[in-house]
Amino acid sequence: MYSTQDFRKGLKIEYNDKAWVIVEFQHVSPGKGSAFVRTRLKNLETAQVVEVTFKSGDKVNIPDVETREMQYLYSDTERATFMDVSNYEQFTLSNAEVGEAKFYIVENGNVRVTFFRGRAVAVEVDNHVDLKVIETQPNIKGDTSGGGGKPAKLETGLMVQVPFHIKEGDVLRIDTRTNDYLSKV
Repeated sequence: MYSTQDFRKGLKIEYNDKAWVIVEFQHVSPGKGSAFVRTRLKNLETAQVVEVTFKSGDKVNIPDVETREMQYLYSDTERATFMDVSNYEQFTLSNAEVGEAKFYIVENGNVRVTFFRGRAVAVEVDNHVDLKVIETQPNIKGDTSGGGGKPAKLETGLMVQVPFHIKEGDVLRIDTRTNDYLSKV
């Protein structure tokens, strides 16, 4: 079991018989009364975010979660197919289960899939991914002086703002946490 003293960002816990990940936490020691821990938890299955307050010293269960390295194979309109790189077992997840990760994974790319009680509940990608630009406006002379940028469509369908010098075919490094352009690769 985990105690509130063990809480840290990214820790997976079991609360109300569901798997959650701690998004934020804060230990609070008021002048009067006992200390407590204020947390924001994200449900691994539904991505719902809730705020929960625990008394200092409360215990929560360690969830039955397992994270495995998977290779993304392909997707159709409703499902995405993955393969476990250790035993070559294939399985599918609905697009809703894949969630926002679908914008950051390319065919044959590796991801981490979290299983809760034997069922896939979350797809995690690296903080930075490299994606190819498939559509953007051409450069116009003189556009480089001002700030801002132009929209670009990447190979996964993700739309990001990029500097004016970026052209179709360029490979860009994207921050998956913020959808921001980081650099040209």
